[in-house]
Amino acid sequence: MADVTDQSLHDDLDDLVLHMAGVGVRRDGNDLLKAVDWRVELDERWVILGGNGAGKTTLLRLAGAELHPTTGTVDVLGERLGRVDVFELRTRIGFATAAIGNRVPPDERALDVVVSAGYAVLGRWREQYDQLDTGRAVELLEAMGVAHLAERAFGTLSEGERKRTLIARALMTDPELLLLDEPAAGLDLGGREDLVGRLSELAMDPDAPATALVTHHVEEIPPGFTHLLLLARGEVVAQGLMDDVLTSENLSAAFGQPLELERAGDRYFARRRR
Repeated sequence: MADVTDQSLHDDLDDLVLHMAGVGVRRDGNDLLKAVDWRVELDERWVILGGNGAGKTTLLRLAGAELHPTTGTVDVLGERLGRVDVFELRTRIGFATAAIGNRVPPDERALDVVVSAGYAVLGRWREQYDQLDTGRAVELLEAMGVAHLAERAFGTLSEGERKRTLIARALMTDPELLLLDEPAAGLDLGGREDLVGRLSELAMDPDAPATALVTHHVEEIPPGFTHLLLLARGEVVAQGLMDDVLTSENLSAAFGQPLELERAGDRYFARRRR
């Protein structure tokens, strides 16, 4: 009977893009995450929301196979961390984060930043790319609204242009899981709204990968994202369908102060309750 149960559990995990059970991450005596359970299915688009130090980026790094849990289990694309070659697993994951942007050589062309994802390298050297690779990179830059910057050096791009280029890079390998760490951080109002619109289009594309997006602000949640995970001090406050979880009460609990949530169409806004 135990063998049947184990096989059933294995089959269930194979159907999930991401599965975390009892996950904790502890560093230097501090709990960055505590007892996190999280399941992501193929057609879901998740927002991970919380304040500074809530554990959002730590959670995303686990999902990206860049970090191992101290306790609990993490299964990514049917593979358990600790039992899989993470370097091979990472080729199936698209990850856009400021940390990656900081490692891009400043004189690297935007086009090469994107196309080099095929070899999982930063800084083009002697790799050879065919016209199909280059064409796909241009299409992705176009989808992010920065195709006109393809020949520009990455170091000369604005913050918003870099973020869009990195998202195009994350999509280059046609990943099964897309992870976006604060893609709208540091953008002005126009840049934020343009990016939110493009991410909304991506979220509504049925062929797009399962996605998890980290943000501090409800205003940055793109329409089309289906689920929300709220974190505070490394613990899950609430998670589930966006309409069920995104409430004034849950926001107040996550951010530790009375907040009022407002909705205008398919966008959200929050402010301190008077």
